[in-house]
Amino acid sequence: MRAFGNRPFVIALASAVLFFLYGPILVIMIFSFNDSQYTGLPFNGFTLHWYVELFQDRQILGSIWNSVYVGLGVVMLSVTFGLPAAIALDRYNFPGKAVFRRIVLLPIVLPGIITGVALLSFYLTLNFRLSLHTIMLGQGTALMCITITEVFARLQQMGRSQTEAAVNLGANEWEVFRHVTLPGIRSSLFGAMLISFSISFDESAVTFLLTGRENTLPMTLWPLLRREVTPEVNAVATLIVLVSVVLIVVGMYSSRGAKTTEG
Repeated sequence: MRAFGNRPFVIALASAVLFFLYGPILVIMIFSFNDSQYTGLPFNGFTLHWYVELFQDRQILGSIWNSVYVGLGVVMLSVTFGLPAAIALDRYNFPGKAVFRRIVLLPIVLPGIITGVALLSFYLTLNFRLSLHTIMLGQGTALMCITITEVFARLQQMGRSQTEAAVNLGANEWEVFRHVTLPGIRSSLFGAMLISFSISFDESAVTFLLTGRENTLPMTLWPLLRREVTPEVNAVATLIVLVSVVLIVVGMYSSRGAKTTEG
């Protein structure tokens, strides 16, 4: 605090940074209620017309459902394969473990366009028909690293004392996982699921290369944004922001509740 000056200056600086980051989102939300055919000043009046138009637009509603469907599939894939991988990294020693830990982080480092081109070449080699499921497989492969890193970090914090105590009391592997491991990693696992879903929902590079005839929301909005930005697009963005905020609040509440229970 002293390094930056007095308290009012620090508060003003922090407020300016927050406004710079979230001001455009606020503008989108405000103009989604503008009674005008175009996004911009002047603000002609308050209306819900664009939200009514949104819920009557089958193309956008269908693309939203496709994005949700792909996101849920990505979450299932990342949990199904990422959770056992994280537990294996924490509990077992096997040849190539150090290399595997570094390879897990590779999808985060690689640009999405590189991942998309590699997966597209792989699918074409196997004669896979491009669809929502190829998008799901591609994103799930890339986002699996989030579940692995988040759960592995929590397992490292937990240690092995509780697991060893449960084994000494006669618990088998399933009972140890159900009553000891899962309650301990529940908050981090849920957080990884939310992160994977949110990234999958608005991912565009991999989706663009792996999509078939059915489009997700980013692929539907992109042509609309190239032609003209209507308040209907602002309405879509506003709803997505609100849903994202709800998911974040639920995730934080769940994580806090889990920590309180552990305490």
